[in-house]
Amino acid sequence: MQLHIRHETRYRYERPIKYSVQSLHLTPRRDPCQRALSWSIAAPGKRLEQIDAHGNIAHLLTLEQPHREIHIVVRGVVETLDSDARHDDGPLSPLAYLAATPLTAPSDELRAFARDAMGGAEDATERSERLAQAVLDAVRYKAGTSDVQDCAAAVFKTGEGVCQDHAHVFIAAARSVGLPSRYVSGYLYTGDASDAASHAWVDVWLGAERGWRSIDVTHARPAVRLYCRLAVGRDYLDAAPVRGVRHGGGGERMEARVLVAESAAQQQQQQQQDQQ
Repeated sequence: MQLHIRHETRYRYERPIKYSVQSLHLTPRRDPCQRALSWSIAAPGKRLEQIDAHGNIAHLLTLEQPHREIHIVVRGVVETLDSDARHDDGPLSPLAYLAATPLTAPSDELRAFARDAMGGAEDATERSERLAQAVLDAVRYKAGTSDVQDCAAAVFKTGEGVCQDHAHVFIAAARSVGLPSRYVSGYLYTGDASDAASHAWVDVWLGAERGWRSIDVTHARPAVRLYCRLAVGRDYLDAAPVRGVRHGGGGERMEARVLVAESAAQQQQQQQQDQQ
C-alpha cells in the first residue's frame, strides 16, 4: 500500500527567541516492512542528520537568529507491507527495552494487572494480545485527559487517555512480566481526514525466531499496512516527532496538521476540505 503523507507543524511565540534546538523524528524509519519512495523536510535553520541509538533517522534543527515562529513541513510517499514481523530491527538488543523509564515505571497495581491479563498464557503472541485487549478495556480512550508528561502508572489509575497512554501502559505492564516492548511513533491511515493521523503504538519482542511484532493497542490489532513508522524508543521521549529547547520567547502556541491518504488526488481533496 502507498501512503501519501503531509505533516505540518507550526510553533508561535509571544516574544522573539534568541536560540532554539529541535530534535526531529520526522523521516520514516528504514524498516523491513516499509520504504520511503519520496520524502522531504522543509524547515528554517540548520539541519544535521544522524542515526540515533535506536536506529531512527533523526535531524537536529538549530536556529541561531531571533525568530517568533518555527514552521516545519514534511511530505512524501511511503510504501508499506502487510506484515507485522521484524527481525534484527535496530542496533540495540531487545533486552534494552526491558528497563523501566520514568514514563513507563510499573506500579504494583500494573504488575498485578499484567499477570492477571495474561492469565497463565505461555505463548508470547497470545500473552501480548491478551495484554493489549486488557489495556484497552482498562484505559478508555478520551482526548484531552492526559499530558505528554503523564506516566503509565498515573494514566492506569485514572483509566483514561489517548494512544500515547495506551502505549505507555502496555509497555510498563509488558516489561514487568519480562516481555521487551518499545514505543512507536508514526502515522495511521484511517480513510477519514477528520480522524487523528498522528499515532502511537508498540512493538513487543516474541523471541529470536519471530522477532518484533507491532500492535496498535488503541485499536487492539496488528499495526500493519495502514501504518507508517517514524521512530521507536523506550518511551515517548525517545520517539517524539518534534521535541526541543529554546532560550526566551515567553508563551508558546503549537499547531499541527497531518494528512494521510491513499493517493495524491485524495490528499489534495483532504487539503481543500481542511481549508474550507
